Amino acid sequence: MQKKWILKEQVEAEKIDELAAAASLSKPVATLLLQRGITDVESVRKFFKPELSQLYDPFLMKDMDKAVARLESAIVERDNVLIYGDYDVDGTTAVAMMYVFLKSKCRNVYYYVPDRYQEGYGISYKGIDYAAEMGCKLIIALDCGIKALPKVDYAAEKGIEFIICDHHEPGDELPAAVAVLDPKRSDCQYPFKELSGCGVGFKLIQAYAKKNMIPFYQIKPFLDLVVVSIASDIVPIVDENRILAFYGLRQLNTNPRVGLRAVMKKSGITPPPQRGKDGQQFEIPFEETKPTDEPEFRPVKIGDIVFKIGPRINAAGRMDLGRYSVDLLVERNEAKAEEMACKIETDNTDRKTHDQNITNEALAVIDGSEDLKNRKSTVLYNPEWHKGVIGIVASRLIDFYYRPTVICTKSNGLITGSARSIPDFNLYEAIEKCQNLLESFGGHTYAAGLTLKEENLDKFMEMFEDVVDNMMTNDMMVPRIDVDEVLTLSDITPKFFKWLEMFEPYGPGNMAPVFACRNVSDNGQSTLVGQTREHLKLAVVDETVNRPLSGIAFKQSEHYDAIHRGEKFDICFSLEMNTFRGKDTLQLKVQDIKMVGEWERD
Repeated sequence: MQKKWILKEQVEAEKIDELAAAASLSKPVATLLLQRGITDVESVRKFFKPELSQLYDPFLMKDMDKAVARLESAIVERDNVLIYGDYDVDGTTAVAMMYVFLKSKCRNVYYYVPDRYQEGYGISYKGIDYAAEMGCKLIIALDCGIKALPKVDYAAEKGIEFIICDHHEPGDELPAAVAVLDPKRSDCQYPFKELSGCGVGFKLIQAYAKKNMIPFYQIKPFLDLVVVSIASDIVPIVDENRILAFYGLRQLNTNPRVGLRAVMKKSGITPPPQRGKDGQQFEIPFEETKPTDEPEFRPVKIGDIVFKIGPRINAAGRMDLGRYSVDLLVERNEAKAEEMACKIETDNTDRKTHDQNITNEALAVIDGSEDLKNRKSTVLYNPEWHKGVIGIVASRLIDFYYRPTVICTKSNGLITGSARSIPDFNLYEAIEKCQNLLESFGGHTYAAGLTLKEENLDKFMEMFEDVVDNMMTNDMMVPRIDVDEVLTLSDITPKFFKWLEMFEPYGPGNMAPVFACRNVSDNGQSTLVGQTREHLKLAVVDETVNRPLSGIAFKQSEHYDAIHRGEKFDICFSLEMNTFRGKDTLQLKVQDIKMVGEWERD
């Protein structure tokens, strides 16, 4: 697929020189900081060394005082409390966090995660009935509830009150809950709007702790769950999320809870040395557990959560019951946790099988229809497709047909769809324009879910196509690679890479930098690798270096002949440390290759 390289707006040379001199930085590092809005020495310090003291006062969030007051009342009055959350990673981590926190404070605390297939997304009547059966007077909803107006009213009829902790877009009217915590509320002045659902729940815990003089170090261990939610829900890792993720990774890399340790093992990650007994979790100074103290331990990064830990936690809700993930995350016995992790690993294996099979079927449908191939959007329906993986399939199809995609199946008499978008296209807004054909919908800019009656499917397909056609620009239809800086190969040194590591944790809003080098050439050692020789292993030089830098360009073998002939080319890449036989080598992870002159013609 042809890709367009877009060089980010260049920073004034004078500003680069000033920051580089003031903060003792190289010019490439200063440029990256300025591109992220970091313009002075103090903001550089805060970026590279975030402090928990920089977290916002949780009472700045609308209704936080009401939420804490109701929570205090529940504890004093010994109310039975139900913790209710969505079945994805954000929801299950949030439920586990709140349950563990309240378990020592409330007489009876229960948790509930809806069945994806029987109840669907969000608050369900069945869940409220369960709360009533258990004698609960309060439900704390996490990562859902912002649009559950009739459900909250139904609960009130049964004498059950709600505290809602959500981060999704609200509707025109809010539920009649005791407190609705959502930084996206139009009347909420909270300074940061992009918390995960688990993050909003953590702010409630932080507020309760602050009001009741509980030291922050006692709630800090929950940050391992918060960072898993941040990474898995793909919220921007900037501002407050950067601080939460930074310290969440520290917790994950020093003393993660027993359930997360078990998941790490199953995903091929060596967890840090066991600390505490019987699942006891507490803060350990990061300096006392440096990764180098344990040679076999490699620090977990955001990418490990996104591609290894998160999918496994998600698998229970996709293939079975999301409750099983919560069971695992609250478990304190190591042997039991490892047994639970085995069950989730089986779910994850099943998920992969369904994912691959449905993707292949969906591609065959598109490839067999000229009409579908030429559309601006993809909407496919098959009543037999597994509901738990259609969101993943939607993402997979975008790799082949680069456009907004909705994959639908049948569930409980309705068509349910999972939608994914491409950069710069507001999927939520597009679906909202079709709401007259939908029974329900919700989500974010780049991911959403919807339900509709079967008789409205064809109408929705056409309306959605028209909406996308009107909203889509030509530039959006071409995959783009945003290039941060143009470097020479001599700029790429181990010291430079060390600085790049300090930019972590990477994620939306602070993506790993992408660089470009112009007029590089093969030193004669580049070759094809892989089972079918589909990958290109590079050894490149330019006029600034004699010693070649190694690189890997996955599935880009089509460039080999020209490169092997000695033609010069441009590359865009990120940097990574490649470990082979115990030796670390700096490597270019090449995203795309253009022969000299092609970039200028983009």
